[in-house]
Amino acid sequence: MSESVNEKPAWMSDPAVSIIPEKKLQFLGQLFTQGHGKSQKEMMMLLMPLMKKAKQEGLTFSPQEMSAAIAAIKKHSSEEEIKQIDNILEKSKHGGNPQ
Repeated sequence: MSESVNEKPAWMSDPAVSIIPEKKLQFLGQLFTQGHGKSQKEMMMLLMPLMKKAKQEGLTFSPQEMSAAIAAIKKHSSEEEIKQIDNILEKSKHGGNPQ
């Protein structure tokens, strides 16, 4: 654990995410931290309850906010992490609908 609880990940300080309110950044930070190193399947299982929680708390993201956050996260990620992000985004576009 190299980062303390009070330290923001580098992507959260990226100018691209300056348009995103702090509460939303904290939610994305939690998602990123909990999802780090997880398989695609594990990530999808993590994502569903977190998105439900976000909806309950009234956290919605505009397309601009999502694009900015994804770009900033990718900018500060390894090649392997970028591939995982791309895979998850691709799956979500094709509908990760529960059966």
